[in-house]
Amino acid sequence: MMDWNGYRDELLGRVGELGKLTPDTLRGVVSLDRAGEKANHLGPKMRELIALAVAVTTRCDGCIAVHSKAAIEHGATEEEIAEALGVAIALNAGAALTYSARVLDAVAALPNK
Repeated sequence: MMDWNGYRDELLGRVGELGKLTPDTLRGVVSLDRAGEKANHLGPKMRELIALAVAVTTRCDGCIAVHSKAAIEHGATEEEIAEALGVAIALNAGAALTYSARVLDAVAALPNK
């Protein structure tokens, strides 16, 4: 099993190094990440649960490491996290289903079928 705490710490250190090389890029990412805080319609816990579901669908280990910790810090329970992950699983299945229909369309469009 991955050492998620060590990975998160190492990743954040490397991101900090990148931020020194290209500070505007890092500021831009941080600005995007904090944009929802200003409106605060969803609240921090809900935003973190969404972030975890998106992290799964985009296969981002760094996002999982960072947002798992943040979700717990904002009061998310394991059950809430599991429900958010269920949404991610369903969306990935839905995407596969949708693209399966596209395959059928592509096959139907082939000449000499």
